[in-house]
Amino acid sequence: IIRCFADDTCISIAISDPDKDCQLLQTDVNNVIQWSERNNMALHKDKFEFICHKSIRGHDLSSLPFVSELYKYSVSNEISLEPVESLRDLGILVSSDLSWSPHISAIANKARQKASWVFSVFQTRSKRIMLTLYKAMVRSLVEYCCPLWHPTKIRDIQELESVQKTFTARIAGLQDMHYWDRLVHLSLMSLQRRRERFIILHMWKILHEKTSNDLQIRFVSRPRFGNLAVIPSKKPSSSAFNSSLYDNSFAVQGPRLWNAIPYHLNVISDLEQFKDQLTKFMLSIPDKPPIRGYTPPNSNSLLCWSLSTCVRSRVLRLLLEVSTAAAPSEEDTSSLNLKPKELQCSTSKLICLSWNLSDSPAPCELPLEDKLSRNASSNTGLS
Repeated sequence: IIRCFADDTCISIAISDPDKDCQLLQTDVNNVIQWSERNNMALHKDKFEFICHKSIRGHDLSSLPFVSELYKYSVSNEISLEPVESLRDLGILVSSDLSWSPHISAIANKARQKASWVFSVFQTRSKRIMLTLYKAMVRSLVEYCCPLWHPTKIRDIQELESVQKTFTARIAGLQDMHYWDRLVHLSLMSLQRRRERFIILHMWKILHEKTSNDLQIRFVSRPRFGNLAVIPSKKPSSSAFNSSLYDNSFAVQGPRLWNAIPYHLNVISDLEQFKDQLTKFMLSIPDKPPIRGYTPPNSNSLLCWSLSTCVRSRVLRLLLEVSTAAAPSEEDTSSLNLKPKELQCSTSKLICLSWNLSDSPAPCELPLEDKLSRNASSNTGLS
């Protein structure tokens, strides 16, 4: 496979037979070099790099004698290529073990350096100026191409979140405020929540053919649920390492996050309207990202909040049906010397106590007490 972007060219091949496939890759390299020479396009052969991704980590033959000779390629008589641990491709640091931790550490350090430069050059700490500088010069560094390297490890999420946490703590009047409270006060999303928003936006562009669908992500339309993304299947015999790569890939994370948004969002066909409604939806969900020294209620992913909200919504409905169905009529209450208002209050307390077990927002459009009062007064269950 040969891919080109601007002046960068990438050649890749799956090595199943070292003797045959390695020779094919060397032939492809030679063909590209010869094509460039015929078209008077000199390639910088000193900048050629070679990286090898192993699908089976337990069968590492690189330490055996003479095996390394099979993975050597040459671009000329003087220059040969050997596998490297990591390389930079279009601004993204790709490692041989397909871990994004080195890239995350690199961009976090770069963002901290930029933040230090901002603090040293600008003396003001006003909210408006600091947020403008942060969004333009710091946050953009840790969000470039984030749908590709979106982290799932807690330590990587904490590493990136510490950049925004440290910067917002320097804003005047917010030094003693907790980071989760500062996000609400400044109307900011956590970096984790913003990355998930970018993934959902990219899924929308794939659905409406505004960008290429290289991963062949499929969508299905359902009358009750709107446009849903199909999560690709994996082999049951996959190793734990490959299963982890599968779960963290965009081909899986993208459809899962897309399916987590409500029906009225995934059917919007206008991009600007979709952005506006998606932002309002994500701001309505609690945003408590993992930070060092504090234990959040969950991983703060949209998947966790949507799952907990869905489960608790069903529990609420069941409790509501049971409580209202068991509510006695006015004749029964008169015989028991129970007033309707007392019955409504006792029922409201029962459901409210069950909801207070979680920090997630109530999915009901009306206040819970109003729904219970209306149902209890009419002595009907929730359909």
